[in-house]
Parts: sequence; C-alpha cells; structure tokens
Amino acid sequence: MASKLRARDIMSGGAHCVGAHESLMDAAKMMRDLSVGCVPICGDNNRLMGMITDRDIVVTCCAEGVDPATVQAGSMGGKLHWIDADADASEVLRTMEDHHIKRLPVIDVKGGHQLVGMITEANLAKNLSDAEIAEFANRVYATAD
Repeated sequence: MASKLRARDIMSGGAHCVGAHESLMDAAKMMRDLSVGCVPICGDNNRLMGMITDRDIVVTCCAEGVDPATVQAGSMGGKLHWIDADADASEVLRTMEDHHIKRLPVIDVKGGHQLVGMITEANLAKNLSDAEIAEFANRVYATAD
C-alpha cells in the first residue's frame, strides 16, 4: 500500500445519508437507487449517527413481519466506527480488520466533522497489494474459534 495514501484518497466520495426520522422503506429505496448495500444514518444536525445495511432491514424488520415503512432508520443505529479523512491507509485497514467491518464512513474532522465518503472492500481492492487483500479477507471474514 502506498505509504502516503490517506482515507480521503481511498474513499468513494459523495456518501448519501438516510435521515434518522426517515423509514426503513426510504433507506431501502435509497440503497436500490444508489446500487449500494449500506447507507449512513444522519441525525437532524446532519451528523453521522449510524449505518444501516440491506441485511439489517431484512433480518430485523421484514423477517419479523414488521412493515419497514413504519420503522425509523434512526432506531437501527448500533455501534459506529468511522475514520478521519486524514488518517493514513494503514489505520483504515487496521480499523476495518479490528472491528471486522466491510464499510467505513470517512469524516472530515477538520472540515466541521462532516461525512465526506465511504471506504468499502472495493476501495481497498483498488489500493492494496494481493498480500494485503488476502490478509484483510482472512482477518475480516475468518470465524472465531
């Protein structure tokens, strides 16, 4: 991995948030329209407060017989991990590996603590060596003994 790469160099910019008061149906439509499997949840102050995946909607809502149009996206926010846009690439990788996450929001701390992008496995694949990709996959996808 190039030692000078920062999170902002690796990320996909222009992340779209679903509002905390919007429904899971709205979140699902946003994912469909953006062709993504995950969207950040932002509060009324436009600050990141969580992440929601298509799997979250299916498992915790649809599979339980709950109408996704009646559940607010903000109720789905769990433990949140993010990275500063100026963090180096090795910190990005370490954060994703340590927390076994496949998507990492990027926050511009110096720029008002705003969400500026997302780092996904595809972003890593474009910037990592084959050995680093193998190590990442082993650490994130390996099951605990």
